[in-house]
Amino acid sequence: MLIIILVFIGLAFLILAHEAGHFFVAKAFKMKVDEFGFGFPPRIFAWRPKGSETEYSLNWIPFGGFVKIAGENDPAPGIEGGVAGEVSKEEKKHLFAFAPAWKRALVMLAGVTVNFVIGWLLVSAVFMVGSPKALVITDVEQGSPAAQAGVISGDVVRGFTDAQSFISYVNAHRGQEISLSVTRDGKDLFFNVVPRVNPPPNDGAVGVALAEAGEARHGFFASLWMGLEESALLVPVTFGALWALIVGLFAHASLLPGVVGPVGIFSVAEETGRIGLIYLVQLVSVISINLTVVNLIPFPALDGGRFFMIIIEKIKGSPIPRSVENWVNTAGFAFLIGLMLLLTVRDVAHLL
Repeated sequence: MLIIILVFIGLAFLILAHEAGHFFVAKAFKMKVDEFGFGFPPRIFAWRPKGSETEYSLNWIPFGGFVKIAGENDPAPGIEGGVAGEVSKEEKKHLFAFAPAWKRALVMLAGVTVNFVIGWLLVSAVFMVGSPKALVITDVEQGSPAAQAGVISGDVVRGFTDAQSFISYVNAHRGQEISLSVTRDGKDLFFNVVPRVNPPPNDGAVGVALAEAGEARHGFFASLWMGLEESALLVPVTFGALWALIVGLFAHASLLPGVVGPVGIFSVAEETGRIGLIYLVQLVSVISINLTVVNLIPFPALDGGRFFMIIIEKIKGSPIPRSVENWVNTAGFAFLIGLMLLLTVRDVAHLL
């Protein structure tokens, strides 16, 4: 339960930090911010500090958040279908639609920038603190000796810290019963396993996939540099994975088998937390970088989609009609919420 609470706090922080990026850059450019919302409507409650132009709200759908900037989505006089003279020169300074393209672009990119920086700093913190070496079982082949003995994904192998030494030990005892010791939920468990003499190709003698975890402690500046390198490398890797998932969606018409929704994230976090708190911090850093990449995709309703529309506006030399922009973003938002709900239902079904 503690792990679930910590992950919820971490995800809430990432969402609020992302929206805070939009909020503070918009404020820096003197734009009027009508609402700062955590989650999506319907609304639970809202609060407006005395003398503030901004309303702060908490909403029922906890899949994200939003910053409502005046003149961004709501129709404003003189933007479309109105008379330009209805908006004074002073009012235009505070409306998103009348701001120069470069200012609007910076507001759109502020959220992903914050998420990248948070991911970088969290990865750097992992390097600074260091983490104990561990050998983690990431997958168990169905029907394998390990599966039959009761070994599951997420178990941490005791007595070994690197995959090669474990593989060498198993191969040296093919056909002989060995005792496999693992840690699960803080408890030490022992399983009797007989490694296969002739396993199927690429399956291994006991039928498990392994991952080496752990990192030595590094100095402050070295950690910052290593964290930046790690974060920068993760961006193209995530883009590649997303592209593969999208291609797979259209090729196989399946519901993104490699993607989890909010419930699935908590399930992954629970497995990660079994290894140690530092690995949970590392998971949150990866999620933050993933939020950076996902929001940069030029899809309607995402920051990348809105940024792409600004680029189109500059290329064509005139604004995109407000009705078209609002319709496209609304459709994109509805699709994303629908996909998130489907992923949530699937993840819940897997837990039952």
